[in-house]
Amino acid sequence: LAVKVGRAAAEVLGGEHRPLVLIGKDTRISSDMLECALIAGLTAAGADVLRLGVVPTPAVAYLSVLHNADAGIVISASHNPFEHNGIKIFNGSGYKLSDELEAAIEEHVLSDEEPKNTSFDKLGRIICVQTEPVEEYIEHLAMAAEGGNHNVRILVDCANGAASAVAPKLFKRLNMNADFINCEPDGVNINNECGSTHMDQLKEKVVSGGYDLGIAFDGDADRCLAVDEKGNEVDGDKIMAACAQYERERGMLNQNAIVATVMSNMGMHVYCRENGLKLVCTDVGDRHVLEKMLECGYCIGGEQSGHIIFTRFATTGDGELAALRLLKALDEKKCTLSE
Repeated sequence: LAVKVGRAAAEVLGGEHRPLVLIGKDTRISSDMLECALIAGLTAAGADVLRLGVVPTPAVAYLSVLHNADAGIVISASHNPFEHNGIKIFNGSGYKLSDELEAAIEEHVLSDEEPKNTSFDKLGRIICVQTEPVEEYIEHLAMAAEGGNHNVRILVDCANGAASAVAPKLFKRLNMNADFINCEPDGVNINNECGSTHMDQLKEKVVSGGYDLGIAFDGDADRCLAVDEKGNEVDGDKIMAACAQYERERGMLNQNAIVATVMSNMGMHVYCRENGLKLVCTDVGDRHVLEKMLECGYCIGGEQSGHIIFTRFATTGDGELAALRLLKALDEKKCTLSE
């Protein structure tokens, strides 16, 4: 199936030229196997491939734009257990594929017709670049951090997933006082009683360790939840509200609006109403959130689950970016996360 998806993606997204496709993956034991199968399909159909290794999902979206790729592919099942896996595709602009393109790829995959043969001189290659793509993504996040927050002690739960390859380097790059847990992936421990879907361990360690706050990512690091110094969970709604209030005070919140979904807590509606913020709700799903943001020019949106989009910096939800923007707001407000 992965070979077929690779061939179909190259044929649908490539057009008349030799396409370039970036591939990233999370830490699941099956990700290497699926990566090789995808590369076989892509190169058989004449696409060149740049392997990114273990990186967060939003890194693939960002790097696809940076390297002028035709597509970016992520091998991940996000917050699900290790025995699951999946294939996600971004277009060359860093956005998830349209329904029409997804349908075209699906039609190729399910077709009984033999795939078109590519002549040997037109087979794709695995290419190398002089720069280190992960470092390029870290530099991008460091820019978005706008200096970060050096006044707090942070505990970061990497969910034994893709954040393990980026978060320690990122927080070191920013000289932040951060410790890390669940940062030793072995292929089967991703999301296993850790990360943003299993917060108990982080809550206990934040309180017992005297940390100012905790940050939890999911397996592919496109989601972020937080824990305050008292051990209370801070969900995506609260993170969005805090960041939006901070951005509004700086005059940076377009139309004073937040885009959320119909699943957002009623407290979010009350908070926005009492603080002069406009809350726009869409159907469930980050795709619907992003569509509304792009349609109306809004700059902060997301879901209660911690999938938060900052269109000033990214084309998709980014857990590490959300954490950095929250830390920046805390630094400016000079208050605790519980406050």
